[in-house]
Amino acid sequence: MSSPSAGSSLQVHAVRFGPGQELLGSLQTFVKEAGLRAPFIITCVGSVTKATLRLANATASNTNELLHLTGRFEIVSLVGTLNLDAHLHICLADSEGKTVGGHVMGDLEIFTTAEVVIGEATQLQFKREMDERTGFPELEVQKR
Repeated sequence: MSSPSAGSSLQVHAVRFGPGQELLGSLQTFVKEAGLRAPFIITCVGSVTKATLRLANATASNTNELLHLTGRFEIVSLVGTLNLDAHLHICLADSEGKTVGGHVMGDLEIFTTAEVVIGEATQLQFKREMDERTGFPELEVQKR
């Protein structure tokens, strides 16, 4: 399955969120208020004290393999799309440098700050459609 991508222009937004804010919800609010239709994470630095992640062994019939983290974690990587049904993956490092990652489910409570650079493919639109092959809503890319 191919997706349209040729010739899309890029717009960049830099945002910073502060201590105590929930990162996923804050990102979704920013995207909605800015009216972005094909947003994605370019980069993110910061730290969190809580996170809820879905692990890689989840399936369409068993999506509840969740990991609830508390403590101080550096955001090593945050990638994904930010359309209405955001699909983000994160990698977090603990105080010993050990990492854990997964699908972001929420509860990303910011500890210090989170500085995020968001890109938007201005000639595209993202949405999610159920894919019978995976059992999950998968990304559909459409030209505007």
